[in-house]
Amino acid sequence: MKTLFEEIKASIKNNYNQDRSFWRPVLPWGGVFTIKAGRKAVSCTPLYVEIRLKNTCTIDGFLMLLYVILHENENFPRELSLHLGREFIDCFLYLMDTYSFTTVKLLWIWDKMEKQQYKSEVHKASLIIDLFGNEHDNFTKNLENLMSTIQESYCSNWRCPIRVQEDQQRTININPPQEIPHGNLIRLAVDELFCSRIELCEEHGCGGLREFSQRVFCHGAPPFVVLNMQHWKSEDLAYVPYYLDLSDHK
Repeated sequence: MKTLFEEIKASIKNNYNQDRSFWRPVLPWGGVFTIKAGRKAVSCTPLYVEIRLKNTCTIDGFLMLLYVILHENENFPRELSLHLGREFIDCFLYLMDTYSFTTVKLLWIWDKMEKQQYKSEVHKASLIIDLFGNEHDNFTKNLENLMSTIQESYCSNWRCPIRVQEDQQRTININPPQEIPHGNLIRLAVDELFCSRIELCEEHGCGGLREFSQRVFCHGAPPFVVLNMQHWKSEDLAYVPYYLDLSDHK
């Protein structure tokens, strides 16, 4: 039996359109996981409990991307284990390889998400878990150790109320330029966040120049990054560069 990744590669390489219908960029919506009662629970009615998942689209796409990323580079499982845990990576890959989509979603929910990130309720013999929300809250927010960056700044005015400052961010939020310049908009927005620069100090009554150092990753360069670009318009994302330099890393 082929693994899911082998099926994905075969379907992408196949030139016949009718044979390419297998590949989907996201996992199937929702899911039902059944827990059967043990042998001693002969008086239990019913003899099983169902866990029903709703609105899983907020994690379906990213879980598929995470799976492909882990298979595309042999070093990624080892590097990501430092952030997500070796046991989680091994279990995640096994479940995805064997098409256990509902189980892998439950693995993510119970291992990586906080309880306030989803709603749960019991209806008869069914536990319903609702993942209504957005991709940032339900996925990228849980990778904060992977995406954490820090930038230091120093003001030229020695009377500045806060001469030395540190700006630490747990996610990489890329805002669109206020003015539409020529060139690669995404590249320019990334540079604005990561590159060193000098600006007027915004502290009250200061008037000095604040020099920002290059933004760096707190835990070293991650194997991949997720750019939070929720404030961008779709027409501004018509072209996405294949490579981006982030803090001296490609």
